[in-house]
Amino acid sequence: MHPIGIGCWAIGGPATNLGLPMGWSTADDAASMRGLETAYSLGANLFDTADVYGHGHSERLLGRLVATVPRDSIVLSSKVGYYRGTAVHAYQSAHMRRQLHTTLENLRTDHLDIYFLHNANFGPHDRYLEPAIQQMRAFQQQGLIRAVGMRGPHRYATDRLTVPKQQRENKHARFRYLFHKVRPEFLAVRYNALTPPPPVGQQDIFAFAAEHGASVLINKPLAQGLLTGKYDPDNPPAFTEGDHRLRKRWFTRDALTAIHQGLAPLRERFGSSTGDLARVALQYCLQRADNAAVLVGFTTPEQITQNLAAIDRPLTTEDLAFVRATTQRLHQRLDSLGEVFIDEEQRPRS
Repeated sequence: MHPIGIGCWAIGGPATNLGLPMGWSTADDAASMRGLETAYSLGANLFDTADVYGHGHSERLLGRLVATVPRDSIVLSSKVGYYRGTAVHAYQSAHMRRQLHTTLENLRTDHLDIYFLHNANFGPHDRYLEPAIQQMRAFQQQGLIRAVGMRGPHRYATDRLTVPKQQRENKHARFRYLFHKVRPEFLAVRYNALTPPPPVGQQDIFAFAAEHGASVLINKPLAQGLLTGKYDPDNPPAFTEGDHRLRKRWFTRDALTAIHQGLAPLRERFGSSTGDLARVALQYCLQRADNAAVLVGFTTPEQITQNLAAIDRPLTTEDLAFVRATTQRLHQRLDSLGEVFIDEEQRPRS
């Protein structure tokens, strides 16, 4: 498998789910298709999507590529759990069966290589946990999926707005509990150079995965483009309806100013272009663990070409330490600006 996989969230376009914007308003279908074709032509063979990305739109675009290439030349990953449609819960067994059938139809294939449980919300008192696990293993036995995946430590999308901080469950303990229940072959882990170290006494997620024989798919390695320095703080991006970045402080003028200034040492050491900074951010993740691949999103074919070129020039041990020190200082400054999700700060306090 190519060490850099293609994340297909952004190409799903704008969308809302659970009352929140959860898509991307900057995608264009023609550019998305050129990007998928470019990725395949350059050797990328892992493509990751989900039923909720554009409510099937990402899967259908990717399916157009799948229909034109040998199925055994690519690895397809999708997810279930964030879109419940008319079902009482997204992990209801009958709903999972319907979603997988639709996903396979969208992707124009008869099986998935990896199928992920997209979140850790299994209903009150984990009512749907055991049925969801049984359903995933049944999919495997039926040959509809090859491997089961789950997310690393992560909060359900609405918890930041509905559950006060002091009442939130420890996401790391929750993850470990679910891991031993699900026994996944793959973990999806959000990780990049801005990611803080694990809590004191907490085992590193990559070491945990290796210890339990799981492989890791790293997502958000470029911090959704922020680590490439492509955003101008004097001209902040204007996202439209259905774009999840509308909720994120890191795309506002103050945060972009901090990011621009914080990346200055990296520009001086590695080069000032977005390609230079993308290489640094991707190599930081690629060199993190032997059991991990990196998923990179895109909206243009030029981004695909730039990102896939990053594998050619690894960082030295000294480079990695320099990046780590630089970005951790930047992360501390971003933390001082407030919560990442603006609406989390605005929610009524109980």
